[in-house]
Amino acid sequence: MQVIICLRMSVLSRIGVAIDSDLLDKFDRLILQRGYTNRSEAFRDLIRDELVEKTWESPESQVVGTVTLVYDHHVRMLNEKLTDIQHDYHRSILSTLHVHLDHDHCLEVLVVRGKSVEVRKVADVLISTKGVKHGRLTITTTGTELK
Repeated sequence: MQVIICLRMSVLSRIGVAIDSDLLDKFDRLILQRGYTNRSEAFRDLIRDELVEKTWESPESQVVGTVTLVYDHHVRMLNEKLTDIQHDYHRSILSTLHVHLDHDHCLEVLVVRGKSVEVRKVADVLISTKGVKHGRLTITTTGTELK
């Protein structure tokens, strides 16, 4: 029995880009610091970042991300409020990580998934909860549409 495996390969296209020399020098230093071995991969990542951002601008697009919270755990009833909110949005929250930063402060990271509009809603509710000192939503794509 012979098994044939077909792999779909994407076609590479070459392009020319005119860039100011000083800007290119700064870009080369940046990509060297970040560990890129060539400009092409750095350009591809920049393009992917823009495409991902454009994707999650659509309220119905499927996204994944993290909500990061820093708060003082001594604030009255804050832990209970945050837990209640997480239970209210349990369909969007995949996992949580709780870290004790010091005697007073905690870091909580929630992994979220769902429609962009739903993920943003849960993040907004958590971040705006009285007693949360700082919060940030980081959204990315599920990766299915990227090459």
